[in-house]
Amino acid sequence: MASRLLGLVAIGVAALALSGCSSVRTTQAGAVGVDRQQTMFVSSAEVNQAAAQQYSKTISEAQKKGALDRDPAEVQRVRAIAGRLITQTGVFRPDAPGWKWETHVITSNEVNAWCMPGGKIAVYTALIEKLKLTDDELAAVMGHEIAHALREHGRERVSQQMATGLAVGVASAALGLGGTGSQLADMVAQVTFTLPNSRLHEQEADRIGVELAARAGYDPHGAVTVWQKMAQAGGGGTPQFLSTHPSPENRISDLEVYAQKVMPLYQAARKGG
Repeated sequence: MASRLLGLVAIGVAALALSGCSSVRTTQAGAVGVDRQQTMFVSSAEVNQAAAQQYSKTISEAQKKGALDRDPAEVQRVRAIAGRLITQTGVFRPDAPGWKWETHVITSNEVNAWCMPGGKIAVYTALIEKLKLTDDELAAVMGHEIAHALREHGRERVSQQMATGLAVGVASAALGLGGTGSQLADMVAQVTFTLPNSRLHEQEADRIGVELAARAGYDPHGAVTVWQKMAQAGGGGTPQFLSTHPSPENRISDLEVYAQKVMPLYQAARKGG
């Protein structure tokens, strides 16, 4: 009897959680045609608040270690590229240019970069220095990471965790996980730093990223040469921002197609100064 009652309660909780989900279109399709509706169990406001909390913690830790924004010239370069890319985000969603964007450079031997929900960006020095990135290539990486934020992939992945979680996870979703901010912040950190992106999310970020770069006046083929540099470097493993999904060969082929597709946007941006 007790087990049956618990089962009914679990079903009720799951139904309540599902009733709180919504199907949304986070971005406009753009020239690259990324147009997929996403199912969300948690609001943008909750995820963005959790991301801001986690970002503040990460930046504070880097500052305590003396690893935050150590090279003024490098910071200026990264922020200049970020600024040009952010200006173009309105093509995909009108609210994005008004986000509370932040950009920092962290001194680290890890080849990495990321953009948390809501526009919280970090670029690691090893990414720039080990790969000797040009501005076009750095714009490709940052555009890719910004695209994840525009598409709210972090929010979508947290929602997927809720949907597939055990009873405790479902109950948390039903009760509003935003009420336990530390739990949501932990989930945001996990999808940012630990869990690899899906093939679909990487493909969407690749395609939107090349369009952002092109519209900002950076050669979109920089995305292709970043992958070529990674292949030549070898031995160090692929950083998370260049997930192994899809395979490098397929990814380069797709990037070549879409980089060529947005070349008119790049040429127009260059012509317009």
